[in-house]
Amino acid sequence: MTTPTPASYAAMDAWIDQHFDEEVRFLQALVRVPTDTPPGNNAPHAERTAELLKDFGYEAEKHAVPAADVRAYGMESITNLIVRRQYGAQGSGGKTIALNAHGDVVPPGEGWTHDPYGAEIVDGAMYGRATAVSKSDFASFTFAVRALEAVAQPAQGAVELHFTYDEEFGGELGPGWLLQKGLTKPDLMIAAGFSYEVVTAHNGCLQMEVTVHGKMAHAAVPHTGVDALQGAVHILNALYAQNDEYKKVTSKVTGIKHPYLNVGRIEGGTNTNVVPGKVMFKLDRRMIPEENPVEVEATIRRVIEQAAGERAGISVDIKRLLLANAMTPLAGNAPLVQAIQKHAQTVIGEPVPAVGTPLYTDVRLYVERGIPGVIYGAGPRTVLESHAKRADERLQLEDLRRATKVIARALSDLLA
Repeated sequence: MTTPTPASYAAMDAWIDQHFDEEVRFLQALVRVPTDTPPGNNAPHAERTAELLKDFGYEAEKHAVPAADVRAYGMESITNLIVRRQYGAQGSGGKTIALNAHGDVVPPGEGWTHDPYGAEIVDGAMYGRATAVSKSDFASFTFAVRALEAVAQPAQGAVELHFTYDEEFGGELGPGWLLQKGLTKPDLMIAAGFSYEVVTAHNGCLQMEVTVHGKMAHAAVPHTGVDALQGAVHILNALYAQNDEYKKVTSKVTGIKHPYLNVGRIEGGTNTNVVPGKVMFKLDRRMIPEENPVEVEATIRRVIEQAAGERAGISVDIKRLLLANAMTPLAGNAPLVQAIQKHAQTVIGEPVPAVGTPLYTDVRLYVERGIPGVIYGAGPRTVLESHAKRADERLQLEDLRRATKVIARALSDLLA
């Protein structure tokens, strides 16, 4: 492939326009296979994805994570996919660029006005769980590569599609597993994202399970027991008080504000007429890039243990569920940022800033291994607009079209 020209960019754009109905049907087929996580039975979606890719002449390697590892992790099945597209002779030079999107999603929940697995199109938007995050980028990445090969015909380097199924649980059995097993080692990578910004940094995340122990008793004689729920409430109040302190800490990364703590799940007790002897809750602590994860975890543990010690008869067990490091930019990501910004400016018609995000993603797993990465893909300006993790998640199809063009053009630059 020679140096890309305006004519070659226009030809890729035209190819994407000509095949856009096919791209939309591909995404609809992906959305219609549920991947609710939990419970996390995601191997069937990988099988369906591999079938659909075969129609394009793409052979997907199926890398099944051992069942025992998956069950111990809290999921049911994971098969990660790699599609390798080599250009020119092996060893002819050029970089290997990975494109990663995840197929696992949170369950749909309540409040939908559209079938969460219907992939219904209304007024230019497709509705359904994972239409925006991130089955949309199964489509944008696949069709960007198809356009690249049909028009630009690169003569060196390689592209890999990494379609993985463990983002919601932290990525360790998704990209983390592929990288740890030595199944891939790209030079650069782009992960699923949204169309109006290129993300170069993100928060870290600490998730913990806290079990509060008291002593069960009949509710008629509560003084004979120790109420674990009251103990948990005292601990929770101490944890929530930390959020006032976190608001005083400001990140220097554009797009990221301050740390935050959320308790997303709580359960316990046996019946209404029984003093609860055990209560469990799970917390999520978002860490800005400037924070030290070891110090963050030590502080959380100290707050919990101190609050528990203030209630007679209360004890706690604290278990770390996830420690996802923040993503910080590697110097080598400049070509990715520049290529995406250049072409997004042309395709979308406005500047696309390089920013951080308060989310945490699988990209950190690549960056931790020295692989420069950024986040960019099909989606609106904000997570809120996409309804990701809420009812009526949706994707504007024009954003899908534009992102596909930007990725195809950027790949042509990076492989030239």
